[in-house]
Amino acid sequence: MAEKELAELLHLVGRRLRHGYVRRLEPIGLNPGQARALRVLADAAQPLRMVRLADELRIVPRSLTPVVDALESAGLVRREVDPASRRSTLVLITPEGRRLADRARHARREAGQELFAVLTEEQRDQLRDLLSLVEEQFG
Repeated sequence: MAEKELAELLHLVGRRLRHGYVRRLEPIGLNPGQARALRVLADAAQPLRMVRLADELRIVPRSLTPVVDALESAGLVRREVDPASRRSTLVLITPEGRRLADRARHARREAGQELFAVLTEEQRDQLRDLLSLVEEQFG
């Protein structure tokens, strides 16, 4: 019973975090999927192939197409033919895309700070350590 309660609490807290994040993304014109894609592209050492970007986001490539279409329409990314493999498409982040990736990162940080403000710094560190321990079993 306690495990189910813990899972439900984690789900509820995660949902509140997502809602706070979405609320902060709306003014900058991004949804969470677009923000994640920009973050992955901004953190990449080089432009990524569409297939690699989909892998990084853990989605199927056909689900990535509308995300990249929207980002490209907004001038945040551009597509280029991969010179190493003419059948592959590279996704490159633009300077404006980098700027919005930074703003989205800040929005996520703010959402977390607001949500966890009720905890002391020591409690936040302890929660981070515990959640990291749980996550490490999968990686």
